[in-house]
Amino acid sequence: MEVELNNKRATNGGGRHSSAEPDSKESSVERELNGEIQAVELNGGGGEGHSNGHIKKPLPVEDGRIKRKAKRLIQRQNSGSGGSPNQTNGNGAASGGTGAGTSPLAANGILPSPGGYVVPHRRWKNSRRSRNLNRGRGLPKKGGAGGKGVWGLPGSEALAEVYEDENDPNYDSECNDRNVELREVITEITPEEFFKLAEPIVLEYYEHGDPHEVALSFDEILQGPLREHITSILVEIAMDHKDSQREMTSVLISDLYGRVITGKDIEKGFNMLLANLPDLILDTPEAPIMLGNFMARAVADDCIPPKFVAKAEEELKHLELGEHAEQALRRADSLIHKQVWAHLDNVWGMGGPLRPVKTITKQMELLLKEYISSRDVAEAQRCLRALEVPHYHHELVYEAIVMTLESLSQTTEESMCELLKQLDLTCLVLPAGMEQGFMRVFDDMADIVLDVPLAYIILDRFVERCNRAGFLTDKIINNVPSRGRKRFVSEGDGGHVKPATLPIRD
Repeated sequence: MEVELNNKRATNGGGRHSSAEPDSKESSVERELNGEIQAVELNGGGGEGHSNGHIKKPLPVEDGRIKRKAKRLIQRQNSGSGGSPNQTNGNGAASGGTGAGTSPLAANGILPSPGGYVVPHRRWKNSRRSRNLNRGRGLPKKGGAGGKGVWGLPGSEALAEVYEDENDPNYDSECNDRNVELREVITEITPEEFFKLAEPIVLEYYEHGDPHEVALSFDEILQGPLREHITSILVEIAMDHKDSQREMTSVLISDLYGRVITGKDIEKGFNMLLANLPDLILDTPEAPIMLGNFMARAVADDCIPPKFVAKAEEELKHLELGEHAEQALRRADSLIHKQVWAHLDNVWGMGGPLRPVKTITKQMELLLKEYISSRDVAEAQRCLRALEVPHYHHELVYEAIVMTLESLSQTTEESMCELLKQLDLTCLVLPAGMEQGFMRVFDDMADIVLDVPLAYIILDRFVERCNRAGFLTDKIINNVPSRGRKRFVSEGDGGHVKPATLPIRD
């Protein structure tokens, strides 16, 4: 009954005359719906499901009840009208009329779109557009980053996070400290670590022989206090190699002088080696002689002054370095105190490729003779490697076969066959060198047979033995020469007489 009293007060206060109706609740609902229809007609357009801008009237009220659809519609409109004067009480009836300055659409809770189109309620509910159309521009809320199931603005995952949670397991307090000042810190390496870095550079230099590449490599890893260790490292590594590598080391020290190291650094390096001779001699018994040769060569290359040796001898008396250091200084002094220093250029001897061919051939003959007497294959291989002439190993095969033919002994044949087999298995003599050595013997058989009449027979037997050993190629076996015998007249072609005149083509 409170609804009827409110309706009567509203009509009496407005100066309107209305007759009392038996169902005032139903009449108020119809009036609200009629006001909504008039608002849509004033807007001049209709939504989906409407024809000619009119909304279908709801069905009449039956049995004093309002349909759920109409009641929910009125509640949604009143809740969306914010500060509109038309507000409903607990029973759903309007409690006031529209003001003079408020549009009918806003009074009924329907906000028009900027284009004059009224969005249906179902689509209006699911729309992400801002509800504050009178204030904003109708853009999505939060820039499209809001709503259910949305993780944020598209592309925001590439942006840096302004706030990081300290409880996050991946939170790093050191990285997020704004008061950190980063400075470059260069760690100093120890002499032992420097030796490990320099050793591969020196071993690679023995392969390519380019001092410029070594200088660039040292510039990358070198620090000021470690320059005096370069000379000691180079000499220590060279002591474990051959004379040819020692010659390359002397050349490298001369090339690094003035570019990477100074004369003072070289002197300090030799002093370190003199102090470490008791340890070096355990691995290299000839270390004092080698160190003396290095110092004399450095003096000849103008890397250190000659007085360094005399000065070192004086310091030796005070420091008591030992007899090994004294032996090294005496060796250097004896090489320096000669009038001409040209001989110091060959202080390490002549390298393999630089030696005369006759010298290499003579050393190979001595190697084979020593092997025949001792039958030590390992020693023969070591001596062959020491010659450092892999391109000339075919000469060893040639001399071995000729020595076998001249010996006229099956024991020599067996030993030489075993030596060639081991050289082939260890790849010390390549198949090309083995083939070249045999082919040279085949070509010289006409001269060898003059000194050894049975050379062809021994050669056939030796080739067959080597073939059973399994290191000969088919080319060698197919080119084995055989000595032709004298032909007689009775065999058919020895009695023919040549014509008196020869054809022009002959």
